[in-house]
Amino acid sequence: MVLGVKELLKLVREKKLVANLSERELKNPEGAGFDIRIGELYEVEGKGFLGLEERETPQIKLIAGFSEKKPKKILLKPKTYYLMKTIERLSLPENILALFTPRSTLYRSGIYIFGGQTAPGYKGELTTGIYNFSEEDFELEMGSRVIHVMFFEVEGETNLYRGQWQGGRITTKKKEKQI
Repeated sequence: MVLGVKELLKLVREKKLVANLSERELKNPEGAGFDIRIGELYEVEGKGFLGLEERETPQIKLIAGFSEKKPKKILLKPKTYYLMKTIERLSLPENILALFTPRSTLYRSGIYIFGGQTAPGYKGELTTGIYNFSEEDFELEMGSRVIHVMFFEVEGETNLYRGQWQGGRITTKKKEKQI
């Protein structure tokens, strides 16, 4: 069952389901979830590896961060993949799963944010990929709403998230053993 905005706002107040929500989302969210903002943007370079028991992600470089005092506009280069991290921080209880998708203005402009799911028990910002499929630069203001996140109630027993990405970590420092 998808949770509606009244229930979500109650969970934000009582359980801190999502921290750092914008005033717009706290007062008048749209649809059946919250719009989430881009807080950090990273260039990605080098090779990654995913094995049966180990993994290593490419190196990253922070190229932009959000500041309320001085909003920054950045250009997403054509045919380029980036990682992004949200301003908002999730704190999912054992009975709630989150799914997130890009806002439609982005894919209408040739920009795609890779949607995904966040397991019950995860705590931290969302990190995902963003890619400019177009032949043109795309101007993006840090702090803009880029993802819509929806929350689903899980019936029955769940296993809580226990992965190494807990807390909003973005990359590995070296090859590491997977949990």
